[in-house]
Amino acid sequence: MPERKRVAVLADSDTRWKWGATTARRLVPDHQLTGYLLRGRATPTARQLGEVGVRAGRPTEVTCAEFLTEIARERYDVVVLALVGGAVQAVLHGARALWPAPARRPVLVTGYVGVVYEKLADGLLLRHGADLVLANSRHDAERFRAVYEGVGADAGAVTETALPFLGGAPYQPAGSRARTVVFAVQPSVPDSRADRAYLLERAAGHARKYPDREVLIKLRSKPGEHTTHLEEQPYQRLAERVRGGLPANCRLVYGNMGEVLDGADLLVTVSSTAALESLHRSIPTAVLTDLGIREALGNHHFLGSGCLASWDQLDAGLLPEGDPVWLAAQGVRPAGATSAEPAAGEDVAAHDPHTPAPHPHDPHTPHDPYALARAKIAGLLAAARLPAPAPYYTLTTAPGYLPGILARHRLAPDGTPQPGAARPEAGESRLRRRLRTHLREAARGVYRHGVQRVAPVIRRLGEL
Repeated sequence: MPERKRVAVLADSDTRWKWGATTARRLVPDHQLTGYLLRGRATPTARQLGEVGVRAGRPTEVTCAEFLTEIARERYDVVVLALVGGAVQAVLHGARALWPAPARRPVLVTGYVGVVYEKLADGLLLRHGADLVLANSRHDAERFRAVYEGVGADAGAVTETALPFLGGAPYQPAGSRARTVVFAVQPSVPDSRADRAYLLERAAGHARKYPDREVLIKLRSKPGEHTTHLEEQPYQRLAERVRGGLPANCRLVYGNMGEVLDGADLLVTVSSTAALESLHRSIPTAVLTDLGIREALGNHHFLGSGCLASWDQLDAGLLPEGDPVWLAAQGVRPAGATSAEPAAGEDVAAHDPHTPAPHPHDPHTPHDPYALARAKIAGLLAAARLPAPAPYYTLTTAPGYLPGILARHRLAPDGTPQPGAARPEAGESRLRRRLRTHLREAARGVYRHGVQRVAPVIRRLGEL
């Protein structure tokens, strides 16, 4: 019986932990998972980790330097970097410092947790140097390769896959009218208090107009918690200021998005990745145009999707349906399409990772979006040695940019940890470790209070 592969996932937020862990299961079905959380402002709470729906033990919180120490000591086969671009770049340069010549080292994998609608070149070049850069669709893969080839960098790492958490039961219509409407809000889109209050008021207005419908405001986090993006204007506080209060059939909800979608008849959002999850299940999906179709909002990504709509149109009874051509380009296969892809939470161990990868767009073969990536990883694992990671950004190509990125993660310009960056805990008492943990949590609380309470007040005073 072959030995189970050892996989490490390093994530910096709740949603990236979800992406990283589910991606690991798609790439290496029979594996032993070790989870790590990169210490920072978005480090998720135990509640947030439990809500994402990943069945795994509590990840260990580490700094970048501590993680590099871990992967140097432990013999991991695959390392999944579910991080923002700058953190990925830091780990890649740290890995290059660990293995400056061809060696037996882990396969390095990275990618994006959802819709890529901003900072395309910046984010991609910060991820260059990984063995696999996963693209969630044919559309993304083409864009990623164009960026790398445009700067003369090797684009061979770009690998078309799909969002790993697409799945769930196909939608069963509730007659000709929506019964449950889910408004999937986002932490930072839109960012202004007035725009967020407007959207909340429109959702409440929809509930008042249709008292037989249930309108759920799906929240990402509770006040004081952070996600991938800062949330300076939490909907919980805005709900307290809704004129007349929220109607009885409109309420704020938390929980795993897949479970919330189980009962949805209409998904409404500005530009959340939840729209792709909804479309995958053939649930009517609306991407709001009320605030315009703008790059800053991310809803421009859905041009041609057939889902762009306003609250006025939804109030009039519109139930948008996704355009099949657009969906195919985005890697979304609506419920009922032939697919070898397991649903979220399904046991993926039965899927043979050694099966030859079919052509990704051959209509005569079952669709397995991760077959090509698994084949690439199998080939890399079979090699006696792998070359040193070779990021595009070096002290030659980006001497005024790279050192600052590495310094933020306490790495020297050559990728080695700065003195004292990796704190040894051997011999340290349990009381001292616990005290440090509490102090760290207290500092995060002060920071989050400043972001959500103090900063908005200072901005308003500055506008007087």
